[in-house]
Amino acid sequence: MSLSNINHLIREIRDTLTTQFQAADAWFDAPENLRGFRPPRGSWTIDEILEHITLTNHFLLILIRKGGLKSMQLLEKHDLKEAAGHYVFQREKLEEVGTLGTFIWTRPEHMEPQGAPGADVRVRLKEQLQECLDWLDQLGQGAGILYKTTMTVNELGKIDVYEYLYFLAMHIRRHLMQMEENTRFFEATTGLANEMG
Repeated sequence: MSLSNINHLIREIRDTLTTQFQAADAWFDAPENLRGFRPPRGSWTIDEILEHITLTNHFLLILIRKGGLKSMQLLEKHDLKEAAGHYVFQREKLEEVGTLGTFIWTRPEHMEPQGAPGADVRVRLKEQLQECLDWLDQLGQGAGILYKTTMTVNELGKIDVYEYLYFLAMHIRRHLMQMEENTRFFEATTGLANEMG
């Protein structure tokens, strides 16, 4: 991949992050009874899903910060043009992360929602988007490809900072699908209740 292709990829990641975060933010404006509705099988409510997104983002951003700083240090020691020539972005495996039900995902306990107030969760989500965009600015010429850490989800293996940022966006997309699924359950349940009432 050339450096110009990597710059195009960075713009794409920026657009994807912005789109997914904005779509998640819109759910805070949904009716409270919808956001608090618990679907069958004890699944999370929309409010819980939104909190989980920010908890997961928190831990992913720790790795992104570490990777971003290491990437900037490595920039002084590596030929970025040469590194770009060997670069492969794992788009297909990362996009699977963004599709509900593509694989079994066991999440750690520290990413379970704890009932944080929605207003706090919304503020945190906006701050997290800004941090993601700031990292893309700091690594805007391709340095984010230089440092990789292991991601076990979906057997991704070693991924770089750009892939982590895209992973974060795909994780949000996955949960947007889950919130849409909750809405369908809610509409079916309340529609049935209205018919019976």
